[in-house]
Amino acid sequence: MDIELFLQRTEALHKRLADLYQTATVLPWIPPDLLPQAFKELYSTSKVVQLAVEELYQQNEELVQTRNLLEVERQRYQDLFEFAPEGYLVTNTEGIIQEANLAAATLLNVSKHFLVSKPILKFVVLEERHYVRSQIIELCQSDKVKEVIVRLQQRHGEYFNAALTVAVVRNQWAKPISLSWTLRKINECRRAESTLVNNDSDLIGDRSVQKYSKGENIPVNPLEILYVCHGWVKLSTFCDTNEEIVIGLATAGMVFGSSMTSLNIYQATALCDVELVSIHVAEIAAQPMLSHVLLPKINQRLQQTESFLVIAGRRRVQERLHHLLQLLKQEVGESVSEGTRFSVRFTHEDIANACCTTRVTITRLMGKLQQQGIISFDSTKHIILKDTISKLK
Repeated sequence: MDIELFLQRTEALHKRLADLYQTATVLPWIPPDLLPQAFKELYSTSKVVQLAVEELYQQNEELVQTRNLLEVERQRYQDLFEFAPEGYLVTNTEGIIQEANLAAATLLNVSKHFLVSKPILKFVVLEERHYVRSQIIELCQSDKVKEVIVRLQQRHGEYFNAALTVAVVRNQWAKPISLSWTLRKINECRRAESTLVNNDSDLIGDRSVQKYSKGENIPVNPLEILYVCHGWVKLSTFCDTNEEIVIGLATAGMVFGSSMTSLNIYQATALCDVELVSIHVAEIAAQPMLSHVLLPKINQRLQQTESFLVIAGRRRVQERLHHLLQLLKQEVGESVSEGTRFSVRFTHEDIANACCTTRVTITRLMGKLQQQGIISFDSTKHIILKDTISKLK
């Protein structure tokens, strides 16, 4: 049943019970002691139900608003992928194309629709396919970003030299689930002097490092992208009721910035001592190397935003909490003897904001998990999640 219709029916029922009760108490020929006790209890229960439904209605409205905000954020990142100036592909671990942007389709002289479900090796010259296949296997066994220089052939077109920058994407159990590819045309000189891209030194370079202490708000400039050298940054927005909504968590090696979102309010807060460097958008446009190093990181932020969107869409608060803990385990977890310790100290308020619920509710649920032995806390109040955690009931 539609929740708004349910609310209207509940209010109508409560009003009828109130009128009936009022009439029964004022009729002169009915002694007060003859009013059935059950009738009084029914009226009281109806009032409780009405209050509960009103609260449920308000929570539903807030959830819808949160989902709308996150959908806007997701669409923003999707547009960045679609209209990126360089070719970009997403494949499975076997190299079968799952997604492609317009630049990739143009570079390979084929429609996006035709690219999906095709192996990327189909566009690699025959004599270099074994090499690319071995690089894919090696990449899935490490966490490095790899650049592969090969010759590609357009569909019914010419051969050209290309730099394929590849990064592996893993799930919460560290299992490879997909590969992110950046495609760029290069000349013969670039092919001869190609090097492996395996670190982020180009992002730091000679740029000055900005430092922020725990709890500080980090200024965001629409003309800059911020790269996290050290620490963790909470990304959030605020709804019309001034309640905070967590939309991301930028850890070391990730990027963020107001230029990557269309939200009117975009706040970045240091969760511990943080070190950042800023990269001006003009630099990115002028240096192709920066573009292909940054693009997988932007994709990483998109995937994390979608994870928060899925969490917000869960109906039950218990399910939202369960999936949030699993996401945090993947993002900031470190192995200890008791299980997985979160490197960041999250308050109940932080977790409640990410789960779109109240701090009181999270305190109750966290207490229940602690009693069940699913979570514990170390001496500094960091959460430790048991590795054998099962789906919350």
